[in-house]
Formats: sequence, structure tokens, C-alpha cells
Amino acid sequence: MKRLQWTVLALAGVLCSASVSVAADATNSGITGDYVEARSAEVYAGPCVANSEVNLVGDQATLSWRIREGTWEGVPLDGLGVVAVVKAKATIGDPFSNPYPAKAVLIVDERATAEQRRALESFARAKGGRLLENVVAVESRPISLEERQHGSVALTAGELVRIETRSMKQGDHLCGNEDVCYLPMTKLAHSMPVYTLVDEFNGKGLGVNWKISGKSSAFIGSFNYELPGGSLGR
Repeated sequence: MKRLQWTVLALAGVLCSASVSVAADATNSGITGDYVEARSAEVYAGPCVANSEVNLVGDQATLSWRIREGTWEGVPLDGLGVVAVVKAKATIGDPFSNPYPAKAVLIVDERATAEQRRALESFARAKGGRLLENVVAVESRPISLEERQHGSVALTAGELVRIETRSMKQGDHLCGNEDVCYLPMTKLAHSMPVYTLVDEFNGKGLGVNWKISGKSSAFIGSFNYELPGGSLGR
């Protein structure tokens, strides 16, 4: 077990446990929607598994927002989606290494107008933070997020991205000492770790494609962003 210690994992688990207990306040809704994140490292695992992956995987990730309702920079975005696919320098979330600068490909909903496309790009960059500082390409594709049942979703962004998840099952717990060892990469009102059936990227710009399955490496959740004073959007 190289550098990621039990104490760090325990602290991350406590922080994430606190974050997932916060529910969205419907009375103060601004721009609201659903979120899916998949990573190339286990996000829910025992210390042995987490340590074995540090510096080897975890440098690839997909972040996806589906906006239920709201505006960003004055532009209505109801029903539209945006996906960010990221390749970092190191394991994202490892406190002992620097994953920056990262490269990202943005995929915006093909139904968006030119104005909405610019707003979706701005929204993703703002919520993705440093991970999306270096966007190398912006693509337009049909984006679909299907909620099948609790913990089970199917996300597609054309032929470029496919993610399918399900809820955790007893057989997913390899050592019985699992915990949330990484937090979601953006601020959410609610989130939960889920099991990755498929996490696939088939695009250009990042120097790598991938197809990952059979890992506890995804989050699903919801977001609710509002400015002080009740302003919607940024």
C-alpha cells in the first residue's frame, strides 16, 4: 500500500457521507437537474483496493449534467444536457499527487441553439472547475439520460459516451470494509456511489479511449444552484 493511508480514506468517507445527506431545497430552486459521474478508479472500496489503484488508474473521468429547469447567464436551459470527458495527469482526488493540467472534451446537447450551446459550455466549465480549464474540443451530440430504477441509469452522448450503472449489491463488497474514498468532482445537493456496468469513451482529443466495467466507480446525484438573492444561474 503505497501512500494513500487509512486515515485519509476514512476522512474522505466522513466528508462524503456528510455531503450525501444534504437534500435539495425545493423552495430555493435555481438551476436544477441530475448528475452522473464515472471514473476509472473505484470510488467505493476498501483501503487495500484504493491503495492498489493510486498512480495507476483514476486519471480518466466523465461528468454529466442534465438540466431539468433553470437559466445560466440569462439563457434558459430546460431539458438540455452537457457532458465533460477528462484525462488528467494523475489519479483525480489523490491528496498526494497533482492531476493538473487535465485535458477535457465537452459534448453539448445537439438540440441547443448557438446561445444555449455557449451557456452550456460556460456552465460546465464553472462547475467542473480546474478539471475543465483546458478544453481541447467541443462536440455536439444527442444526449440522453434514462433513469431505470434506484441507482440504475443509462447515459449516452451520441457514439462518444456510454455509461450504465446499478445499485450496489452484497457481492460488490469484496472485503467488508468499503467506504467512499473519493468525493464527487463537483458540488451536488445529493449523491450516492453506484456500480459501473459500462463506462465508455470513443472520441478524439484526449489521446486515449476506454471501456471500463465491473467497478464501484460511479456517482449519481442531483444539483440545485442558486445565487444569493434568488438569482438564477451563475
